[in-house]
Amino acid sequence: MSDKLNEYVDGVFAPYEGAKSITELKADLLADLHERFLELKAEGKDDAAAFELTIDSIGDIEQTVREVSNLSRSLERQLVTRFDASDLRGSDFAGVVAPNRKFESSALRGSDFSRADLTGSSFKSSDVADSNFDGANLTDVNMSVIDLSRATFRGSILVRTDFSKSGLNEARFAEVALTDVKLRMTDLRRTTFENCTFTGVDFTASDLRGVNLDGAVFTSVKFDKTAMTGVTFRGAMLRDVSFRYWSKKYRTVFDGARMDKLTYAGLKGMGADLSNVIVE
Repeated sequence: MSDKLNEYVDGVFAPYEGAKSITELKADLLADLHERFLELKAEGKDDAAAFELTIDSIGDIEQTVREVSNLSRSLERQLVTRFDASDLRGSDFAGVVAPNRKFESSALRGSDFSRADLTGSSFKSSDVADSNFDGANLTDVNMSVIDLSRATFRGSILVRTDFSKSGLNEARFAEVALTDVKLRMTDLRRTTFENCTFTGVDFTASDLRGVNLDGAVFTSVKFDKTAMTGVTFRGAMLRDVSFRYWSKKYRTVFDGARMDKLTYAGLKGMGADLSNVIVE
C-alpha cells in the first residue's frame, strides 16, 4: 500500500517536476500521507479504506501543486534576467516592469528607464550617467555609490531611495516628492531641485553649497553636518527640520520662509538671520 501512495503522488506531481519547491512539497506531502495512513490503520481501518481516507484528507492537491509550480517557475524566470556586471550603455528599459533586479557594477550610461517599475532594484557601483528616470518607480531602490551625472528624475517616485555617496553632478529632480530618501555624504552642488517636496529626507554630511531650494517644502528633514554656504530657502516651508552644526559663515538665506517654532528656535540659537521669516 505504501507503493500505491507513492504512485498516486508521483502521478499528481509528474507534470510539474523540475522546480526545487515542487520537489520539497512532494517529499513533505508523501511523509504526511504515510503518517496519516498508519494512523488510520492503527484505528482498525483495512488497507483499502485507509488509502481512500488518506487521499481524501489532502483535498484538491492538484490545484495547490499547480499554483506552487507556476509561482516557482515565475521566480526562476526572474532570476535569469540579471543585469549586474554588464555593458548595457544606451539600453531601452522604458516602461518595463522589473522589480528587485540587480544592475550592480554595470555600464548603463545613457539608458532610458522612464516610467519603469524598478521597485527594490539595486544599481550600486554602476555608471548610470546621462540616464532618464522620468516617471520611474524607484521605491526602495539602492542608487548609492554610482555616477548619476546629468540623470533626470522628473515625476519619479522616490520612496526610501538611497543616493548616498553618489555623483549627482547636473542631475535634475523636478515635480518630485522625496520621501525618506537618503542623500548622505553626496555632492549636490550642481544638482537641481524644481518644485520638489522633501519628507524624512537625510542630507547628513552632504555638500549643498550654492543650491537653490526656494519654495520647497521640508518636513522632518536632516541637514546635519551639511555644507550650506550660499544655500537659499526663500519662500520655503520648514517643519521639524534639523540643522545641527550649521554655522553663520554659511550665509544661508531664509527670506520669506515659513517655519515651525522648533525649527525657528534651533536656527536662531545658532545665529541664523531670521529677520524676514514667518513663524507658524
